[in-house]
Amino acid sequence: MGSPLEEVPFTELIQHPTRTTRRLAATRALRLRRRGAGDLVLMSADRARQEGEVVDLTARLLTGVLAEGNGASLLRRILPAALPWVRFLPDAAVDELAGELVATVHAAASLNNLAPVSQLLAEWRHTAEVYADPELHAILTHAHGDDFGSVPAPDAAA
Repeated sequence: MGSPLEEVPFTELIQHPTRTTRRLAATRALRLRRRGAGDLVLMSADRARQEGEVVDLTARLLTGVLAEGNGASLLRRILPAALPWVRFLPDAAVDELAGELVATVHAAASLNNLAPVSQLLAEWRHTAEVYADPELHAILTHAHGDDFGSVPAPDAAA
């Protein structure tokens, strides 16, 4: 998953569907670039199933590792190799990340929806960014005077 996807304009798929889909034999997936909208990824159903199986296995392995007596310690030691920004988090936060990651990967894999894992990683990466910047950390963690009370709920129409 580390290598970039081959990119083609979406119009190429529309204008030459057979030629474009034949390219899938030589690549994992195609990134379909669209103007004015998010890109799409085209891959074979077999490839999607295989990648889903790997994600499911990974989730089960992580859950099993964490359940072992020293699993949490092992995961905590290897997280910085997989996610270098973890080094900026305090020890307690790394432990919390490890637990949330395992639970979220397991739950997301059961739904065949990895968006929650991506969201969790983005949130923790931003937390690490705050810890990495002493000025920003100070601004966000120190009291700044008066409490202005509750924030009203947004309008339903907004």
